[in-house]
Amino acid sequence: MMDISELSAREDQHGDEGRLLRVTHDTHYQYSARVEYAQHQSWLHPRETSRQQVLDFSLDVKPSPDLINTEIDTFGNRRYFFALNQPHDELLVRSRSLVRVLSPRLAAAASGERPPAIVDPSICNASAWETIRSRLSYRAGQAYDPASEFTFASIYVARHTELARYAAPSFTPGRALVQAAWELMQRIHEDFTYASNSTEVTTTALDALAMRRGVCQDFAHVLIGALRSLGLAARYVSGYLLTQPPPGKPRLIGADASHAWAEVYDPAWPEDGGWLQLDPTNNRAPGDDYVVLATGRDYADVAPLRGVIRGGGSEHALTVGVTVDPLDESLDA
Repeated sequence: MMDISELSAREDQHGDEGRLLRVTHDTHYQYSARVEYAQHQSWLHPRETSRQQVLDFSLDVKPSPDLINTEIDTFGNRRYFFALNQPHDELLVRSRSLVRVLSPRLAAAASGERPPAIVDPSICNASAWETIRSRLSYRAGQAYDPASEFTFASIYVARHTELARYAAPSFTPGRALVQAAWELMQRIHEDFTYASNSTEVTTTALDALAMRRGVCQDFAHVLIGALRSLGLAARYVSGYLLTQPPPGKPRLIGADASHAWAEVYDPAWPEDGGWLQLDPTNNRAPGDDYVVLATGRDYADVAPLRGVIRGGGSEHALTVGVTVDPLDESLDA
């Protein structure tokens, strides 16, 4: 990791805009029997965006892998692959990231509030949702928009009449897409109960819609499925959220968590390349307290860590710890 003098030099180059966040993400597997060999993929490197700059990153794996490489996947995320050919009883994967994050100019608002550009989308020339649906539908001779690939069903997110029916009250004729999507986000936040351990990573958007409960992954999947079922482009975002400790209490190591939210596409939306980020779990747009890891069609595309092993027994213990530190606080610690 870089030292403070290197960081100061970068500060001089890039100015003092944005928030500096340092993220440590530990994944620890303990197997009930020895693993003979394993191959894993990880999506743990933060994404470079117009509002997020990756200043430093490291990935440490124990035991040390026999092979490790990296590439950019189909969706523009940095993916790591590593193989362990030696027997092992446990696996520790630790990623460390230092990122600078800027708040959105147009979508910033406290939980439950609507920013001016959502209250009055005409100030940013936002499009009517039917216009975008037409643009993303296939027609002979029509220009291809890469966002159209996010209109289709995916592993955990179906296009279904039940999801379209749930979205319909927000998508009245001629309404701006960003305003309708924001209201849909608010409705999911109000209608669904956040309940840890109530679903699995394989729970589908339709299952979560029926249960009206789940975790951030489920909230994001329902929002994405409802939007796609209307013919709109929506994608899944994995990342981190800085959580604040109670007043007077210290920040606890490992107390933060991986997070998930969604994005909806309107090419007229003038920031983030036309993608408006929406977090139905917290009823707001992500700001400078969020770190984007990866984007994809759903969770299956961007699981932080997955792989195949030979051996390991029928059970394993998994421990995950995430710490997100504002840099000025962590330097004083």
